[in-house]
Amino acid sequence: MPAPSSNPPLLRVQDLHVEFRTRRGQAQVLNGVDFEIRGGETLCVVGESGCGKSMTALALLRLIPSPPGRISGGRVLFQDEDLLKAGEARMREVRGNRISMIFQEPMTSLNPVFTVGDQIAESLQLHAGMNVHAARMRAIEMLRQVGIPAPERRVDEYPHQLSGGMRQRVMIAMALACRPDILIADEPTTALDVTVQAQIFDLLRELQREKGTAILLITHDMGAVAEMADRVMVMYAGRVIEQGTAAQVLGEPGHPYTRGLIECLPELGSSAIGEDREALPEIPGMVPSIWELGSGCAFRERCPHAMERCATEVPPMFELPSAFVPLHAAMPHGAACWLHAAPQPHKLREAA
Repeated sequence: MPAPSSNPPLLRVQDLHVEFRTRRGQAQVLNGVDFEIRGGETLCVVGESGCGKSMTALALLRLIPSPPGRISGGRVLFQDEDLLKAGEARMREVRGNRISMIFQEPMTSLNPVFTVGDQIAESLQLHAGMNVHAARMRAIEMLRQVGIPAPERRVDEYPHQLSGGMRQRVMIAMALACRPDILIADEPTTALDVTVQAQIFDLLRELQREKGTAILLITHDMGAVAEMADRVMVMYAGRVIEQGTAAQVLGEPGHPYTRGLIECLPELGSSAIGEDREALPEIPGMVPSIWELGSGCAFRERCPHAMERCATEVPPMFELPSAFVPLHAAMPHGAACWLHAAPQPHKLREAA
């Protein structure tokens, strides 16, 4: 498989906007999100709850609940086809086949009146043209691959008969069954223990090696980012505020919010008994409500480096000098912060 840097973009998202109609008016949930991902590449999306990570994933597959939500602008180019202009029949061909998603809440994503085997086999019959027997055998094999014991028995069980971790693994099996070009994984290992989490990551890497699948991994776990990511995208209040390779973002964070996320991580051995321990750093405050964003930088009220212009101007994305070589020249390390405005580095584009 070619290296990710040599592949053309498999998915390009340009100036994506999502808004929701509420009693208080129009709420801008995503505000100009830009990114791209290549075949065989893992892009990790990080940020606090409510920053727009899951909403971005839903928008890619046009799963925004409408009403009250709608995609109000932008383009989602999958192999140069704009999915925002595609018909519903075309989207049914894409979902679960070319682009699959592991949802965050398996209990609400699985149908309670069908066995887990039937739900895995459905996509195989629809997209891969398998007959009932072949789809069942493939479903059993997928359950085995994601670490479910006795898959020949579990394939005939209903979601309520499985533990939370097993339901999560069923969701992963469903997403991987058709060997998609792009896998969107929204907190895929949240309910799983460390051993099974490692097994799932190994399975994802194997899929990448065999098929060149691109993975969009949404996570709060910076350890998972360090282990899985080729590139990292940091989101805050519906915008992309930093992008770069994993080495660049984790080793040389350019945005105060990214630095705060990294500094909040406990160090191995820091809780040893008898040692003098310092309080774990934290980012003060909370992600602002979409009604409180104002006209400037959304992070300004929590930022230790906030300056006067942060209250009135949204910072653009600035290219940052880096000791680490980018995976591809088209997507260098960038951060949307006025700290990088002087001396003037090369400006990339408006902050996503």
